[in-house]
Amino acid sequence: MSQFYIFTGGPGSGKSSVLEALASMGYTTVPEVGRAIIKQQMQEGGEALPWLNKQLFFEQMLHQSQTDYHKQSKDVLTFFDRGLLDSIGYATLEELLISPLHLDLAQATIYAPLVFIFPPWQAIYQNDTERKQDFELAVRTYETMQLTYQRFGYQLLEVPCTSVEKRAEFIVNSLHLNQ
Repeated sequence: MSQFYIFTGGPGSGKSSVLEALASMGYTTVPEVGRAIIKQQMQEGGEALPWLNKQLFFEQMLHQSQTDYHKQSKDVLTFFDRGLLDSIGYATLEELLISPLHLDLAQATIYAPLVFIFPPWQAIYQNDTERKQDFELAVRTYETMQLTYQRFGYQLLEVPCTSVEKRAEFIVNSLHLNQ
C-alpha cells in the first residue's frame, strides 16, 4: 500500500501551512505544483498561467505532479500538497480537455487510499500574487476536489478548522504515527 498521502481542498484552506508543520516534525513533504508553476511562469513571462492559458497550466501541473510522484521513495511516508488528481479536478472545474491519456495517468498514479481534505475556511483565506481566486471559487474548487477524489475511489478525511499545530497533530494521529 502506498505511503503517499495527499492534502487536497480549495485554495487558501491551510494545506501548505500544515505541510510545513509536518516538514518541521521531520516528515517528507512535497510542495504544491500549481503555485510553483505560477511563480516560474511569472518570472519567465510564460503563458502557462491560470489567467492566461488554463489548458497549458493544467498540462504543466499534470506533468509536474507525475514528476514529483516518481521522484519520491516508495518506502518513505510522504505528504503531498495536492496530488495528480488535483490537476484533473482543476481541469474539470474549468471545463478543460481531459483526454483518455490523462485519465489513464491518473489511474496509474497510486497514492494512499486515505486523502486529507481541507474545507474552505473564510477566516484564513487570503489572495496573493499567485492566488487570485475569490472565496466562492475556493468553495467550488473544494467541492470539485471532493467529487474527483471520490470518483477515483479515495476515502476523504476532513481536516478540522483549528490551529496549524492541531491540524498536524490530527493528521499524525489519524495515521497512528505516534505509536
